[in-house]
Amino acid sequence: MDVAANLDTILSHIKQSCNKSNRNPEEITIIGVTKYVTIERTEETIKAGITNLGENRLEGFQEKYNHFNNRAKWHFIGTLQSRKVKEVVDQVEAIHSLDRLSLAKEIDKRASKQVNCFIQVNVSGEESKHGINPKDLLPFVRELAPYPNVRVVGLMTMAPHINDEQHLRKIFRDLAALRDMIRDSNFSHASCEFLSMGMSNDYQIAVEEGATHIRIGSKLVG
Repeated sequence: MDVAANLDTILSHIKQSCNKSNRNPEEITIIGVTKYVTIERTEETIKAGITNLGENRLEGFQEKYNHFNNRAKWHFIGTLQSRKVKEVVDQVEAIHSLDRLSLAKEIDKRASKQVNCFIQVNVSGEESKHGINPKDLLPFVRELAPYPNVRVVGLMTMAPHINDEQHLRKIFRDLAALRDMIRDSNFSHASCEFLSMGMSNDYQIAVEEGATHIRIGSKLVG
C-alpha cells in the first residue's frame, strides 16, 4: 500500500485510542521512521504529510538530511556515539536516546543552540535494550543541570516486541509516572513534558497510556 493509505489507517487508530483515553489526537506527533527505506519512499512520506522523520544510523540520516534538508524535522532515534554527536547535533529537531552523562557533555560542547533531548529509560529491564535504569533517572536529570545546551523535553522507552498487552501497558504507565515525577520537580533544564513511546506493533496502546510521540516504521512506510 502507499504511504497515504497507511497513514489514514494509523490516524484512524490514533483517533480510536484517543477516544478511549479521553485525549486529543492533536497531542500526538507521528515520527515516520525511514531508516530502512529509500529516498523515494521518504519523499512519499513527506508528501503524505508526515514531516517529522526518524533515523537511527548516521549514514542514513546524513543522506536523507542532505536530500530533503528543511522539508522535514529530523529526529535521531538510535544509539548515538559521543564521537558522532558533532555530525547531527545542529541538524535535528530532537535526540531520543540520551542515556549517559558523557553523551550530554558532548551534546553541550558541540551544539550551537539548545538541543531537545529525550532521556532513554530502560523500563523493561531487558539487557538488550539501551537506556538508564529507572532508579537512576532523577540523579541523572540533576547531573544535567550544568549543561545549558541540553534541554530535557521528555522520556523515551522501547517496549519489548511482544503481544502481552498488560505487560506493555505497565511499561508505558511506568514511563508516564517517571515523566510526571521529573516534570513535577520543576527543573529549569528539564520541562519533561513529552513521552516518546510506541512503535508499529504497540502504538495504539502507547497512545492510550499517554504517548505524545510515536515512532512508526513498518506500518507507515513498509
